[in-house]
Amino acid sequence: MSRRTPMFDRLRERWPDEVPVRPLDPPSWPAQEPTFAAARPALIDAAAKRAAARPSGNWFVLAASREIRGDRPFGTSVGPKELVAWRDAEGALVAGSGVCPHLGAPLALGRVDCGTLRCRWHGLALTGDGGPGWRPLPSHDDGVLSWVRLDDLGGEPPLAAPVLAARPDPASSVEAVATLTGVCEPDDVVANRLDPWHGAWFHPYSFARLTVVSAPAEATDLPDEDDRFVVDVTFRVGPRLGVPVRAEFSCPEPRTVVMRVTGGEGRGSVVETHATPRASGRDGRPRTAVVEATIATSDRPGFATAQRVAPLLRPLMRRAAARLWRDDLAYAERRYALRSST
Repeated sequence: MSRRTPMFDRLRERWPDEVPVRPLDPPSWPAQEPTFAAARPALIDAAAKRAAARPSGNWFVLAASREIRGDRPFGTSVGPKELVAWRDAEGALVAGSGVCPHLGAPLALGRVDCGTLRCRWHGLALTGDGGPGWRPLPSHDDGVLSWVRLDDLGGEPPLAAPVLAARPDPASSVEAVATLTGVCEPDDVVANRLDPWHGAWFHPYSFARLTVVSAPAEATDLPDEDDRFVVDVTFRVGPRLGVPVRAEFSCPEPRTVVMRVTGGEGRGSVVETHATPRASGRDGRPRTAVVEATIATSDRPGFATAQRVAPLLRPLMRRAAARLWRDDLAYAERRYALRSST
């Protein structure tokens, strides 16, 4: 039932139009309009298959750009491949196999000195130009995320750079990256994002009054302008306050879903959800890292203040994204568990 009162109606009528946060009077959780009929499995599966068919050029997200530094190596895996990354003396990204070619030492436990990575076992030195038995992989830093190209793993014709969606101007935006890992495959993460109908039901603490304005057809191929979901939703900022926006979801490449705010406060802001396969766990089941980049912008004059306090905002942005993905990874993991048990 609604908690609407005459006082609330008067408040809403007098609320200044220029204030982006609006009084919120959503129905209670059980009184929401059910969305299961619209969230047709065939429609979601078709959207995920179209995404999977797009070219990636064999590029995979490694990590947030800020995670890879010049004073220590960064170790991770993409699929079964153990990788290491660091910054050279000029700050450029270097990435390659994380296995020392000498005796197999983990290069992620080495040390970086003046842009050179030295293996801790015997001191073998590696640079952006390579080293004995070791060559760097193609890598790319887009300013928010670092990428590596793995042609053997991707199996596609390689591209010179990752397929990126348009982003706000870095000079007028604030970015933050959250990373979580779940027991599932990248397709499960993408399918979660291509089901916008679950938002207000599964995340009532973050979303209210979510309406899917339009959804793509269940076709094997669609023009890019038609292959997107359009959603009206209110982002909660308190029990009775929210920010209404219009957003669209699309997939520029197989392991990425981009939500772009197209109307309302923060127009032009994007949330990029990237799914990177990791090495399987000891249980033999797959692992997938969700690397989510939130890039917020606003044309309001006061947003300049947000940029000045960006170091304080980033932990809050990461925490909000992580809270959502703790729930959504349960969705993705459940999808994988059901599929793998048949």
